[in-house]
Amino acid sequence: MIPALMDRFNSTANQTVAVISYFSVAYGIMQLFFGPLSERIGKYRLIAWTTLACALGSFCAFLSSNLHQLILARLLSGATAAGIIPLSMAWIGDTTPYEQRQATLARFLGGQIIGIVGGQFIGGAITDLIDYHWTFGFMTVIYLVIGALVLREVYNNPLIRQSYKSSTTSLSLLVQWQKILGITWARRILITVFIEGALVFGPLSLVPTFLHRQGHLSLTKAGLIMATFGVGGFGYTLLARRFVTRFGESGLSRLGSLALGCAWLILTLTSQWGWAIVAGTMIGFGYYLLHNTLQTHATQMAPNLRGTAVSLFASLFFLGQSLGVVLSTTLYTLTSSTTLFMIPTLLLPLLGQNLAHAIHHRHPVTEPTRHTNGQ
Repeated sequence: MIPALMDRFNSTANQTVAVISYFSVAYGIMQLFFGPLSERIGKYRLIAWTTLACALGSFCAFLSSNLHQLILARLLSGATAAGIIPLSMAWIGDTTPYEQRQATLARFLGGQIIGIVGGQFIGGAITDLIDYHWTFGFMTVIYLVIGALVLREVYNNPLIRQSYKSSTTSLSLLVQWQKILGITWARRILITVFIEGALVFGPLSLVPTFLHRQGHLSLTKAGLIMATFGVGGFGYTLLARRFVTRFGESGLSRLGSLALGCAWLILTLTSQWGWAIVAGTMIGFGYYLLHNTLQTHATQMAPNLRGTAVSLFASLFFLGQSLGVVLSTTLYTLTSSTTLFMIPTLLLPLLGQNLAHAIHHRHPVTEPTRHTNGQ
C-alpha cells in the first residue's frame, strides 16, 4: 500500500512509512498494559473489546483525507490490536492442558500466517482495484463482525464466565511485572525470545533489498519470494502435532534452530532466486519450530498471571525485532550482506541448542515417550 499512499499524498517514503511505524510502536507499548488489565477484567472479555475497538481505528483510517489523519488512525489501530494475539495465547494457556498446548498454539499460529499472507493480498488488491480507503472499510466490517461474535461468547459461554471469576487480581501493574521477572525460568524465556526476534527478523527485513541488489530482482518479486516464509510456517502448523510427539520440545528447538542456521547459510552463499525460495521456506519452518516452543513456555511462565506474562513475552519479542532491524540495517550499510547473514547462521543454532538443553534438564517429561514393544 505504501507506493499508492506516496502517490496519493505526494509524500516521501520516510514520511509515508510512519503509517507502519506508528502502528508498530503503539502495538509494542500497549502489550505491556493489556496483560495486567486482562488479569483484572478477564482475558476473553478484553479480547472482545479490543477487537471492537480496532474497528474504530480502521473506520478513522477509512475517513482519513490526508496522511496525518491516516497515521493517527493507524496509531489507534496499533494500540487496540495489541490486546488480541497475546491475550488469545494466554486464553489458550488457561483452557488447554499443557501436553496439548503446543499443538493448539500451532493451529493458532496457522490462523496468524493465513492472516499475514491474506492481509497483504487483500490490501494490495483492494488498493489497486478501488482505493486505499476501502481496504480500511473492509477491515472495519471484519473487526465489527468478529468482535461481536467474540463478545457474544463472553456472555453465553459458561466456561468464559467462570474463568473471569477465577482469574481476576487486584495486584498493581508493577507488582505483576516484578512477580514474573522474579522467576528465573521466565527471565530465561523472555531473554531468549528477545534475542530470537532480533536475529530472525532483523536480517529478514533486508532480504528483499539483498535480492534486489545482488540478485537483480524487482522489489515486487523479491517481496513475493520472501512470502515463502509464510509457506514454511504454515507447513509446520500442519505437522506440529506429529513433530511435538516425535521430537519433544527440546528436539523442536534443536531442529528449528538448525534449519534456521542452514537457511541463512544458503543466503550467505548465493543470491539466486531459486535458492532464496528454499531458504525462505526453511526460515519460516525453522522459526515456527523454535518460536512455537517458546510460546508454549510463555503460557506457563506464571500461570496465575498468564495474561501479563504472555503480553510481556510478546512485547519483548517485538522490541527484539525492532532493535534487530536497526542493527541489521546499520551493519548491512557499513559492511555487506555476507557479514550480516553470517550472524544468524552462527548464533541461531547456538540459541536453539541452549534452549533445548535448558528444557531437557528442566522438564524431561515434555520429551517424547519411546515404546519398545513391551521391553
